[in-house]
Amino acid sequence: MTRVVFLLVPGLHLLDLAGPAQVFSTAADFGLGYRTGYVAEREDVSSAQGLTLRASTSWPALGAGDLVVVPGWRSTSLSVEVPLHRSTLDRLTAHHAAGGTVASVCAGADALGRAGLLDGRRCTTHHDLQEELAHRYPAATVVRDVLYVQDDRVITSAGIASGIDLALHLLAVRHGPAAAARVARDMVVYARRNGDEPQASAVLRHRSHLSDSVHRVQDRIDAAFADRLTLTDLATTAGLSERTLTRRFTEATGLTPLRYQQELRVERAEHLITHGTTVEAAAREVGFQDARMLRRLRARTPG
Repeated sequence: MTRVVFLLVPGLHLLDLAGPAQVFSTAADFGLGYRTGYVAEREDVSSAQGLTLRASTSWPALGAGDLVVVPGWRSTSLSVEVPLHRSTLDRLTAHHAAGGTVASVCAGADALGRAGLLDGRRCTTHHDLQEELAHRYPAATVVRDVLYVQDDRVITSAGIASGIDLALHLLAVRHGPAAAARVARDMVVYARRNGDEPQASAVLRHRSHLSDSVHRVQDRIDAAFADRLTLTDLATTAGLSERTLTRRFTEATGLTPLRYQQELRVERAEHLITHGTTVEAAAREVGFQDARMLRRLRARTPG
């Protein structure tokens, strides 16, 4: 069971919280093993939209596989600091140091910066706050105008609805792109936004097109990317000839079906390696016969 704990701050935006909370709640409904929780420094937390929320003032025990998310709050400037005690910021730092993942939506990146988690890392935030974030945390590298950035278990996202994209990305790398696509479909959200970010999940990065036949083939590959999939089988899925499928798939995604499958494999392998799996074991897990092909593909993959 993976805990996802949301740290609520005064003036938080409801969608910054509700978007990713719904993603993980839906994932739990599908049996993926998530438990959401909400903590704050005071039980009653006012939102920017006028609704008061109730949270626990006691943090649950967290493990290395758990996630802490800091939703953003209404702010035209980061110069007005949201009141967070040093002890709360230290909890963020300690969770990351223990192997856990910490994420933020919108202005929530400022809390991560105050906790020291942005130093030496790439990050992002709402476009209105990017310049100020870069000024406040000069040791960080602020990536502008992207949906989200992941750097060493610190994940920051842009404004408001981008928290949904961040959460779907986490599902894709932890459980595979098919699981993320299933959750997105159940939520009736646009799961194919292009993050314009090399570290973004391929399930989002190559879905910004309108070809139904190509989407059907991508769904097939997403669900079985570790298996041997022939072009003949994929063409049957699309109801097209092999040549026509290859042409349409390349026009829609910029990749051949094989290259798309390889990107999914490499992305999943990178996640496994980051969490302690050997390159050889990760290669076998994602469908390669040995690690040589994985090493070659990793070497030519940006980021």
